[in-house]
Amino acid sequence: MRPQIYLFGDSITEESFGDGGWAASLSHHFSRTVDVVLRGYSGYNTSWALKVAERIFPPVESGGAPPLAVTVFFGANDACLADRYSAFQHVPLHEYKQNLQSIISFFKKRWPETVILLITPPPIDEEARLRHPYIENPSGLPERTNEAAGAYAQACISVAKECGCPVVDLWIKMQEFPDWQKAYLSDGLHLTPAGNRIVFEEVVKKLKEQGISVENLPVDLPLIENIDPQDPLKAFQDY
Repeated sequence: MRPQIYLFGDSITEESFGDGGWAASLSHHFSRTVDVVLRGYSGYNTSWALKVAERIFPPVESGGAPPLAVTVFFGANDACLADRYSAFQHVPLHEYKQNLQSIISFFKKRWPETVILLITPPPIDEEARLRHPYIENPSGLPERTNEAAGAYAQACISVAKECGCPVVDLWIKMQEFPDWQKAYLSDGLHLTPAGNRIVFEEVVKKLKEQGISVENLPVDLPLIENIDPQDPLKAFQDY
């Protein structure tokens, strides 16, 4: 069996195998070396994620291998404001940190050798959120703000440091570029193909820092250039 990388997150993860998605790019990048397994749940926050983690990630069966890595990409929904229309998704900041710590502890206990890579929520374009509400928004106020997303991003980074996990600071990274609101966000929250590219590149970089790279992984079955045209089956003798 090929080794696996699990992607655990909200809608930004659930949608990531779409055209130009960061998971699709990751799967292509690791083709013939790793199976990229999607576990994305639109609308979920860390409280809900923690509630279902046991069901989503069963123990490794006898003779099986734990995944090489798991990405944990939550916070965009936790950061919904408590007095706006998406308040049911809101998780207080201190509870968000506790939930992330618990999710990390769960994975460390289940898979002690697996790399746990955290990803902060992205920045928010508040004007775009007003143009693209998910339900009727009589208040005329955005349900998310960039300031709140930044606070949750900082909390995610803090938890990563406390737990010794690598982290992608997406909130800062995206805002380093001019016109990030339109370039990287399709509706003020979700990602454009260019935004997905940023996530893909940052995840690949962080995984490589942890020793997980295409160069370090064996290829699944013989490559075509290693098959002798005069004796094709010879290449399969060791498989």
